[in-house]
Amino acid sequence: MHLVGPRTGGCHAWLVPARIRRPQVWVVVPAHNEATRVGEVVTGLRQHFSQIVVIDDGSRDGTGAIARRAGARVVRHVINLGQGAALQTGFDFVRSHAAAMAVTFDADGQHDPQAAAAMVDQAHDSGVDVVLGSRFLGHAQWVPPVRRAVLRAAIAYTRLSTRMAVTDTHNGLRVLGRRFIDVADLRDPGMGHASEILDIIASHRLTWSEYPTEIHYDDYSRAKGQSSINALNIVFDRLFHAGVGR
Repeated sequence: MHLVGPRTGGCHAWLVPARIRRPQVWVVVPAHNEATRVGEVVTGLRQHFSQIVVIDDGSRDGTGAIARRAGARVVRHVINLGQGAALQTGFDFVRSHAAAMAVTFDADGQHDPQAAAAMVDQAHDSGVDVVLGSRFLGHAQWVPPVRRAVLRAAIAYTRLSTRMAVTDTHNGLRVLGRRFIDVADLRDPGMGHASEILDIIASHRLTWSEYPTEIHYDDYSRAKGQSSINALNIVFDRLFHAGVGR
């Protein structure tokens, strides 16, 4: 992998008002072939955060260059390793840059930067180690029926395995404090990282809360996201390995 900073003449941190810089907060954006959306995503995030790193996971469409022009730092994987691997690269990066918090944020435009900022404020004000975004907290968001069923299965498994009464398990919008960053060591390079993150929270007895969020589903994000069948496979795979480990 290699690191590229913001292009000279592009967006600069001094253009962001001091009240919204949050200098000790890094936003980690894993991205694979997201040239269509990543520039818009970074631009939106820069309204609230000055420190953004895009992990270009082996893209072949110029994703990294577009993210850099929009004002992000870019760390590039030479080949596609998977979202879990991209997130771990991001955690390693922000750990080395003395981040107090890391925000994980998808590159396909599903998440709201304003919600991310509110979650950082909640973490700061409450003192919890982790704030998890939830589609099902408070006024539940409409979710495609098959995906809702898969998520319910994942929630039931997670509650059983971690004793965490979470309401959403595969929401990519999270705020992770320094105690999480220091112990983050994701081993699943693919989409199973979402459950692994919850395992880390539980095993290290980190404090956590949830925040109501909405996912902006459209044709692009549905096409880019994992299928419900793949998500179901992840649930059954974790159930199988849990059974073998007993």
